[in-house]
Amino acid sequence: MGFLHNLREFFSACGKPKEKLIPKKTVNIRVKMDCEGCVKKVKHAVEKLEGVESFDVNQKLQRVSVTGYVDAKEVLEEVRSTGKTADNWPFVPYNLVTYPYVKGAYDIKAPSGFVRNVPDANADPKSPEMKLMRLFDDENPDHCSIM
Repeated sequence: MGFLHNLREFFSACGKPKEKLIPKKTVNIRVKMDCEGCVKKVKHAVEKLEGVESFDVNQKLQRVSVTGYVDAKEVLEEVRSTGKTADNWPFVPYNLVTYPYVKGAYDIKAPSGFVRNVPDANADPKSPEMKLMRLFDDENPDHCSIM
C-alpha cells in the first residue's frame, strides 16, 4: 500500500504546472495621489497581490514601494487598475549622481533630493576629471606620496 501511495503522489506532482520563480526584490512606482482616498485605493490594490511581503505608500513623494516575490509589470498593472496614473520610478537620490545638473537629469517635478537617472549624469571612468578625483582618493595606495 505504501508503494502505491507514493506512486500516486509522484504522478500527481508531475502533472502540476511549475510556478514561475520570481526573485525577491523591491519595486518602486510613481503614482499620482491627491488625497487619502487615493492612498487607500492604492494600498488595497497592492495588498491583494500575491508574494507581497511589505509595502509603503508615500503620498508626499508620490511613490509606492513593494517588497517581495513580485513582478514589476504585475504591480504596475494592479496600481493602474485603480484608475491612477502610474509609471516606473525614474529617479535616483541626488548624492549618487556625479553630474546632477546635466541636461535631462534635473527635473522640476522630481521630489526633493532626487534627480532623473540618465546616462550623462554618471561620469565616465576614463575622463580626466575622474582620474584626478581618484588620484587623491583614500583607496589609492600612493595618495600619501603625492601629497
